[in-house]
Amino acid sequence: MANLRTAMDAAFWDLDISSPQTLHGAARAVPGEPFPLEGARASRALRVQQLSFLGNGFPLGVIPSFAPTSQKDMGSFSLQSLFFRPATSNWWLGLIGQFRPTKLISSIKANISTVDEWELSTFKEVAKHFIDKSLFSFGLCSQLSLTPSSSLMVSTEKHGDKKGCRNRVMLFHQLLLKEGSSTIHVHLQLPFHDITLEAAWPELFINHEGRYWEVPESISFDLSSLVSESGLRYRFGIHKNGGDPQPVNAINGETPSALMPGLCAKAAFSYEKSRDFWRQREKRKDSIVKTEQGPLWRPSYDIALSEPHGAISGIIGGFCEAWFGGLRGHNDGSSADAKTRNPFGADLFASACCTFQHGRFRKRYGDLTRVDARLNICSASALAKRVSNLLSSTANDENDPLSSPRLNLVFQQQVAGPIVFRVDSKFLLDSSGGIGGPHLEDFTYSLNYSLRLLQSGKVVAWYSPKRKEGMVELRLFEF
Repeated sequence: MANLRTAMDAAFWDLDISSPQTLHGAARAVPGEPFPLEGARASRALRVQQLSFLGNGFPLGVIPSFAPTSQKDMGSFSLQSLFFRPATSNWWLGLIGQFRPTKLISSIKANISTVDEWELSTFKEVAKHFIDKSLFSFGLCSQLSLTPSSSLMVSTEKHGDKKGCRNRVMLFHQLLLKEGSSTIHVHLQLPFHDITLEAAWPELFINHEGRYWEVPESISFDLSSLVSESGLRYRFGIHKNGGDPQPVNAINGETPSALMPGLCAKAAFSYEKSRDFWRQREKRKDSIVKTEQGPLWRPSYDIALSEPHGAISGIIGGFCEAWFGGLRGHNDGSSADAKTRNPFGADLFASACCTFQHGRFRKRYGDLTRVDARLNICSASALAKRVSNLLSSTANDENDPLSSPRLNLVFQQQVAGPIVFRVDSKFLLDSSGGIGGPHLEDFTYSLNYSLRLLQSGKVVAWYSPKRKEGMVELRLFEF
């Protein structure tokens, strides 16, 4: 079943999107924008933990990734590795290293092509390229368990091709898998509630077009309830942005108003429900396979995909927000100006999903085909305004990205054994811009290797053609 919580989480500032632009492997989604792809949400495991596990299955423990940089000669290809991770019963330390070989190879080729005769000075010139600091990035992360229910995490990362460091200090209680850059994080888990206090500087955000923005200072407090048996859930948050957001790869783009300086108080609620059309419940005898050596227990590769079924689910909710502190213009002459931000706002959102799955994902071939179709209405007010303009034939040059519904499709097909091919796509149900009918807005494709021993864990290698990014992740219990 699709993660319906995304509908509410997309309105706040802590929705992590997988991204190789940082060494901790995630960037925050810009709040108040269209819901992201189902497979775009970042892993719940820390990047250090992922690399520690993935290093056992890759040659020399080196994991590849693709991430475009502002410097074209740096290339997009990079290699990551966990150098060491000493640990005791209540403490561990991890050092992540990243290397970009494209610039090194091109620089050496340029030197060699102009050499007529090899001399000692030639070797010295070639050797200098290996110590170019722009080729390397390092991240240090440490966690100390203060009590059985609280821990302190400290991390810092430095990219050789950029100025400054991204530092992070996190103090949390109970279980916490949230990340940020330069973050002080306090997390308290109360019965049926999560309370989070977080400060980050700078914070990296990504919008629905795949453009990155860096906010110098981001502070937030959130209280979120767990989904009750009745399906009700609520959330309250206070967030403060400090400093003018800087575009990382946005050219002549409009700065999202949610990232501009100011203090925002936001409250949201939702009600979700699901119902099965049909479902073949898994029984213990289904996991027993008769062999020549006797009965053998063979469970599904992923317990979340062990029951063939057809189901429908939906969520509906609303939020209200109040901003304190207005927008201020850019002093650097930047063309990226933000829209006028309303001091008060309220809206409704809704999402409906249909799921059909064939197979129990237990056999080696042809035992899993799954399709999820999810219709998202991100803003009821924007949609109503658009419909009103169409009915009254009112011309409106301003195109609100929230005014059009979107259809998210997820297709999963078993290739062989635990390997599954997956495609996540998002269609914009809009006929404007000279394009008739729905058109593809974004998509990613991935290969998933399910790990039966982890019950619901998998190694995911994904690539986004729109963002021209890709990476390998370890994802756990994503259902």
